[in-house]
Amino acid sequence: MKICIIISNFYPKISNNLLSGAILSLKKNKKMKYEVFNVSGVFEMPIIMSLLIKKFDAFIFLGCVIKGKTPHFNFLCQSVFDSLISISVKNKKPLGNGILTCLNMKQALDRSNPKNINKGGAAVQAMVSVLKIVKNEK
Repeated sequence: MKICIIISNFYPKISNNLLSGAILSLKKNKKMKYEVFNVSGVFEMPIIMSLLIKKFDAFIFLGCVIKGKTPHFNFLCQSVFDSLISISVKNKKPLGNGILTCLNMKQALDRSNPKNINKGGAAVQAMVSVLKIVKNEK
């Protein structure tokens, strides 16, 4: 199975943590091959998914948005999540959402840490659970 990882590098330390956790989890599934695509921020993720939709069996999204003092956080997160799930459902392609939506940098670092909460690994596990069902339905 071919897995696409799309990662936002807006916060490189957080992204690297999430990617490390995701790769640790993917290595437990020996039949899965993955390819990583880097984007500047989470807003770019839906277009990349739509361009690559036919080349991969499933997608994992990794990145972080930290709330600021304006409503930008809400608009950005809502539009990205709505777009990703819409593309996923329309094309019947599982996704794992490892995009952190945090209130501050400390929270983001804690959640991205593969030795702590490991949200990157959790995104992989969620994607794998859905992928197993999808593959059995075909």
